[in-house]
Amino acid sequence: MDQGENQAADNLPVSSSDNNESEDLPVKERCFDQREALPGEPRCVVCGRYGEYICDQTDDDICSVECKTILLARVAAKTKPAVQAAKRVNLPLGDESICIKDTNFPNIPTLADSRITALRSKLDICVKGEAVPDPIMCFSSCGLPEKLVHNLETAGYCMPTPVQMQVIPASMSNRSLLVSADTGSGKTASFLIPIIAHCSQVRLQQCTGKRGPLAIVLSPTRELCVQVEEQAKVLGKGLPFKTALVVGGDPLAQQIYRIENGIELIVGTPGRLIDLLMKHDVDLSDVSVFVLDEVDCLLQRGFRDQAMQVFQSLSNPQVMMFSATLDSEVEKMSNSLAKTVIRISCGNPSRPNKSVKQVVIWVESKKKKQKIFEIIKSKQHFKPPAVVFVSSRVGADLLSEAITVATGLKVVSIHGEKTMSERRESLRRFLTGEVSVIVSTGVLGRGMDLLKVRQVILFDIPNSIDEYIHQVGRASRMGEEGMAILFVNEEDRRIFKELVPVLKTAGAPIPRELANSRYMAGVSLGSERKRKLSSRSRP
Repeated sequence: MDQGENQAADNLPVSSSDNNESEDLPVKERCFDQREALPGEPRCVVCGRYGEYICDQTDDDICSVECKTILLARVAAKTKPAVQAAKRVNLPLGDESICIKDTNFPNIPTLADSRITALRSKLDICVKGEAVPDPIMCFSSCGLPEKLVHNLETAGYCMPTPVQMQVIPASMSNRSLLVSADTGSGKTASFLIPIIAHCSQVRLQQCTGKRGPLAIVLSPTRELCVQVEEQAKVLGKGLPFKTALVVGGDPLAQQIYRIENGIELIVGTPGRLIDLLMKHDVDLSDVSVFVLDEVDCLLQRGFRDQAMQVFQSLSNPQVMMFSATLDSEVEKMSNSLAKTVIRISCGNPSRPNKSVKQVVIWVESKKKKQKIFEIIKSKQHFKPPAVVFVSSRVGADLLSEAITVATGLKVVSIHGEKTMSERRESLRRFLTGEVSVIVSTGVLGRGMDLLKVRQVILFDIPNSIDEYIHQVGRASRMGEEGMAILFVNEEDRRIFKELVPVLKTAGAPIPRELANSRYMAGVSLGSERKRKLSSRSRP
């Protein structure tokens, strides 16, 4: 903390009645140390978090020494003379314009290893492996086809996200990868971009008319496969790049016809792809890239043997595995698929997206419907479009109908028992804004790019903390702020001991009933006491 922040800390006085508390709880120095404000609580005038303190110079609510320093700087700037001589500022290392690597200018020297390490730390990127390629700072610096770069710009990809900065150059170096990153961080584009670049390059160099598949992407759900294939089409437009969607619910004859007519990428679910390979002679000899998207979910749903069967039909492909949550089983599978794997981690993938505010409500099961009706009717608390997650397929249909009757809103449901056309139509109506609420089982909890969604309601808590992290993550894409509302009661006791530490890490208030539950025995909750620091209480 610099001199200005030290002075700000010294100037945060403590009331005499709070002296004992201040000895136990030091003044929060940084904004991110403070929790979010609850309804009715004071908010920091700088960042909007809980205004635990009062600035003694301005009487404004603030959350930390950092925000007080910012506030006082703003006040000082307003009182300065209108015209002042320009002052030279020496930028710190972290804010300099730096060149990592650009294939367009190979003679420009790149950063030393120590500075690359510092940059990865700043971007919250962790890597493990031998000779890991340097991250890129822009899409045009790694040798992508000009048309692909244009498609990225047209699709709104201004600059790569941290996971894309590291994954794209590593993938284009033909390295096998195991990648974990926050939900909504851009993992799908991070493997599609190098796949499209690779396929385009192969086709341009190929003299023969043969066009067998060059890459395969496996995903656990039909909805996720549809989304991945649609995004691939957008990014590959105008390039020698065609795709085939291989999922259940669509006629198998159409899928094999498309493959036989020449494609570069197959996107499919493991079960349907194995079914297709067993019934038809599909040449996979040219497949050189094999992607397992949401690899932990593939394992949980019993797709390991099917994924391994597809892998064994390929000839030493580059393997890339992606998920927001990884465990020991995924590690074992990665070791069985590739000898040398680069492990890339971005953000805090084993925790919910930090951009999502988690609000926990203790509500008994028989009162859940009434509570969700109240939330949806409230202009203050309902932020459409919203996704409501439930545990059963029947529950999804019943709850969607109940919400429509109680609130008058158009609501649709989506789950595994609906036909593919019904699921596509429900998702289309929701994404186009025709309906503002969709009630879903776990089919929308994994990897779905629900760009406009900023609120999810977990009507039923999922069975595992990994699924919880994924469902909460649907409320934020690319760092946008969102909210997740959780309904909790004793029936969710199986997950209490894993859930509470996650909530504590996120700074979410824990209901008294949850904190005092007998199923929380042995879990330390710590203590959080409110206090105000103000010069107005000085003697």
